[in-house]
Amino acid sequence: MNEKESNKVFLRGEIVSDKRFSHEVYGEGFYETDLAVKRLSGQVDLLPVTVSERLMESGNFDLGSTVSILGQFRSYNKVVDGKSKLLLTVFVREVVDYAEMKNPNSIVLSGYICKEPTYRTTPFNREIADLLVAVNRAYNKSDYIPCIAWGRNARFVKNLPVGERVCLSGRIQSREYQKKLSDTEVKTLTAYEVSVCKLAAYDNIETFDLERELGLEPEKSEYLKDIV
Repeated sequence: MNEKESNKVFLRGEIVSDKRFSHEVYGEGFYETDLAVKRLSGQVDLLPVTVSERLMESGNFDLGSTVSILGQFRSYNKVVDGKSKLLLTVFVREVVDYAEMKNPNSIVLSGYICKEPTYRTTPFNREIADLLVAVNRAYNKSDYIPCIAWGRNARFVKNLPVGERVCLSGRIQSREYQKKLSDTEVKTLTAYEVSVCKLAAYDNIETFDLERELGLEPEKSEYLKDIV
């Protein structure tokens, strides 16, 4: 897998916030907004996306608009309240013309386990494993993506060593949680992570078909044409 193949996201949803200026690279501005993506269950994930000025002009990112995007799930460090914090965003590479699809939220990743997985069971004996996957990017950069595996996938990853390369597919989810700031103050925050549907060791990469996992047709995307 090359850099483009190792981190691939498709999302279709509704723009639910006004654009906010994020940063500038070589004279081009980049903006952040939030995308509401419905799960098959009807629950909604609110996901941050980062879009360039060029793509803002070519696609409809107005409040209330529905948009389909291809991109990558990226991480970056930002100083918040004097502390460095790992933040996550979907970096949009292309706006695509896809109609309603069965799965509006899909991601394929290939990377390295960079922290010992944490395995646990819920009070209802459901098996869960948390893992942090480092995905290489161009210019010697890496994205650190938190993932959560369930059931047999959780059992599979719990004994994998740090440095093991894995391939996985699933969806990006948002999850609210409460952080206690003091005895009288609690703050509600949002975490983003990949909920893993399928996972394999890199040696079994042939079990992953990029387009089948994403459910997309490469002939409709210039970005996908480059990697198939």
